[in-house]
Amino acid sequence: MPIATASDGCPINYQVEGPASAPALMLCNSLGTNLHMWDEQATLWSQHFRLIRYDRRGHGQSGAPKGPYTMDMLGRDALAVADAAGARTFNWCGLSMGGMVGQWMGANARDRVQRLVLSNTHYYYDDKQPWNDRIKFARDNGLAKLSGPQMERWFTAAFRERSPQAVNKIVEMFVATKLDGFLGCCEAVRDMDFRASTPTITAPAMVIVGSKDPATLPEYGEAIHKMIKGSKITSFEAAHLSNVEQPKPYGEAVLNFLTEK
Repeated sequence: MPIATASDGCPINYQVEGPASAPALMLCNSLGTNLHMWDEQATLWSQHFRLIRYDRRGHGQSGAPKGPYTMDMLGRDALAVADAAGARTFNWCGLSMGGMVGQWMGANARDRVQRLVLSNTHYYYDDKQPWNDRIKFARDNGLAKLSGPQMERWFTAAFRERSPQAVNKIVEMFVATKLDGFLGCCEAVRDMDFRASTPTITAPAMVIVGSKDPATLPEYGEAIHKMIKGSKITSFEAAHLSNVEQPKPYGEAVLNFLTEK
């Protein structure tokens, strides 16, 4: 796979699919996953877009320098990927951390972003303690011991029971995440503050929430929807990884939004 180089030299792994002449769509995954989080949507979307997926620093095949990381750093990493892939402008679909980086994009790279999908995400954590606790637990115990509680937050009990293979695929991504990368990204999420910048987003935007998401509550997405003038909001009966739990409806909803006139 090709490699983009971030401003600090960190290698960022990415993958491009779809027609070279099609508009670009960048995908940005959640904390503790890699670019294969989007496998269920890639076939559909790559028929319409030049699909650019990448592993955030600290994840997958990308480099994992010690943190802390910041949202500004992660946003500039994504721009380095876009530049390496030759995408002057692009659409964006990001889930969880990917939606956070998407908010940074919409506010700080507005000349490059065409349309934004912000899925299962948040804009500011007033209470930092849960993130500090997660960082300490991961540092002391490793990610394997954190994977069980994370899957309970990321998927409904019904989905975990009926789709163990899909859940196991995410578990494998999670436990393979480099610890330094996971910790650095946790610090970036803990410290983000988009309260002033997200309302300045002007790109057409769709916010997606999971009606049963305990990790990024639906009310967080509703608040982002209210912040971004003219945005749309869509809800799926899912927990946190709504694109995995509701793959076909999710793929079609995003495609319809990105291609509507």
